[in-house]
Amino acid sequence: MQLGHYTIAPPVALAPMAGVTDKPFRQLCKQLGAGLAVSEMTSADPRLWTTRKSLKRMDHAGEPDPISVQIAGYDPAMLAEAARYNVDHGAQIVDINMGCPAKKVCNVYAGSALLQDEALVGRILAAVCAAVQVPVTLKMRTGWDRDHRNGVRIARIAEDSGIRALAVHGRTRADLYNGQAEYETIAAIKAAVALPVLANGDVDSPYKAREVLERTGADGVMIGAPAQGRPWIFREVAAYLATGRVPPPPSPAEVRDLLLGHLQALYAFYGETAGVRIARKHLGWYAKDRPENAAFRGVVNRAETAAAQLELTRDYFDALAAGLEPGTVLRLASAA
Repeated sequence: MQLGHYTIAPPVALAPMAGVTDKPFRQLCKQLGAGLAVSEMTSADPRLWTTRKSLKRMDHAGEPDPISVQIAGYDPAMLAEAARYNVDHGAQIVDINMGCPAKKVCNVYAGSALLQDEALVGRILAAVCAAVQVPVTLKMRTGWDRDHRNGVRIARIAEDSGIRALAVHGRTRADLYNGQAEYETIAAIKAAVALPVLANGDVDSPYKAREVLERTGADGVMIGAPAQGRPWIFREVAAYLATGRVPPPPSPAEVRDLLLGHLQALYAFYGETAGVRIARKHLGWYAKDRPENAAFRGVVNRAETAAAQLELTRDYFDALAAGLEPGTVLRLASAA
């Protein structure tokens, strides 16, 4: 899959997720096989560009190419300026958010709310594509609700406006994240345009990735929530698509090392206090498939320092790696 000068290989992408796809997580997912990792959405409102949150979201120092930055807003001129600003600060691909279903985003007529106004969509896409020399991509849904699945028309507007690739979530805005993703509209979009298309929604295994590609004819897949606590899904999907074989799951020792590296990257990026707090959700996701998940989360959530969080995490996964009962470790930690 080609985007300007950049080859997206493997064609397996990390979806932009607010509060999740920060630089430490993007770097980890790229390390584990993601061909593209899109940033958390950044506001097109210039008044917010100097806030601590926005500065962190626009920090791409040391991040491997290609650097894809998502922008969100409703005003064509403002979005065009946001695209120029982000390119000046390291963005090599600009992604436009027309997929977020969150109420606070849609209430300001951004995200997937824009799908209701096709004329405005056209003005936004044309303005952003004209503003920058880098590839511009679009993240979208299949429509506003099930009675208004206008994804094909939006895709054609995008192609006519200069958009270089689409990522399509197989739900409408009204569906939020409920029910099962539908792929018929993605297939219709792929058939209607010559653009590369990434299929998004419920891609939670290598087998589902292949099924979705076969059903939609898409050029690649985009993975969101299933990568939380399981970033190695990218290498699993990439290997299966390339060879038909799924590599063995990571051992507890490998998970331990990946997680400890992730925690240390969070502390370095955010500082210890914020890093410890932000790490808690990741720790819960990493342990979600373990029988001791609830107890593990309860213990590590009480850790107030990086040293304590690292020690508890190391002990837990060491116990798993040694074949011991991790509950024993957690009971001792709880009593400490």
